[in-house]
Amino acid sequence: MLQLDQIYNQDCTEGMQLLDDSSVDLIVTDPPFAIDFKAKRSNYNRTSSRVLEGYKEILREDYYRFTVHWMGEAYRILKNSGSMYVFSGWNNLKDILNAIEKLGFITVNHIIWKYQFGVVTRRRFVSSHYHCLFICKDDKERKFYPFARFTKEDRDENGRSLHYRDKEDVWIIKREYWNGDQKTPTKLPAEIIRKILAYSSMENDIVCDPFLGSGQVAVLSKMMQRRYIGFEINREYYDFAKVRLDSGQYRLKATKQINIF
Repeated sequence: MLQLDQIYNQDCTEGMQLLDDSSVDLIVTDPPFAIDFKAKRSNYNRTSSRVLEGYKEILREDYYRFTVHWMGEAYRILKNSGSMYVFSGWNNLKDILNAIEKLGFITVNHIIWKYQFGVVTRRRFVSSHYHCLFICKDDKERKFYPFARFTKEDRDENGRSLHYRDKEDVWIIKREYWNGDQKTPTKLPAEIIRKILAYSSMENDIVCDPFLGSGQVAVLSKMMQRRYIGFEINREYYDFAKVRLDSGQYRLKATKQINIF
């Protein structure tokens, strides 16, 4: 029997099978890319010795089947009042969109996350954004808290509505750089997760991340008094996330050892 406020080192489809139907309030996840991603590559000025090994990639030809498989379990465990946010690059977005339609999810918003830079290119435009599909099972029952971050009256220094700007579907949020710290090759910024948790959950709601990675969703859920559960197939990533959760540290300093645990 799985416990809440725990993370598990296992395949998410196997792990989610152990969760009850309609038991989760919110799912936030950033699945593998299926773009032959090289975790140690220094495209983003990474120091490769600080990047944890073992990123599990999916073959491009298997991506649709893989997506339908894990999203089918996500559909089953999600409450009718719940929501799911799925992040994706543009390369295999069509497979995620087709899986959403096949499984009966309803698209609430197609959000664009614009970050501060992309990889320099010579024969095409620079990609400097991700897609985020905000979806649900029942749009009438789905919970949403529109004034969780700003009231109608809140204004910036120029008198513009903070409430309106915060709810636009293009999110300009910088990537986080953990210079000098241990890291996984990909992670969502804390600000994105805080925003999602605020608008689509309340304290004590159950938040699930099927592809836990560095543990960002679980760590921020714990910080914001949500219950959490997550799955990570990579042992090194799982250990890293577990130390963050158990120690209460947001960032972990790198050491001379490859495995700091």
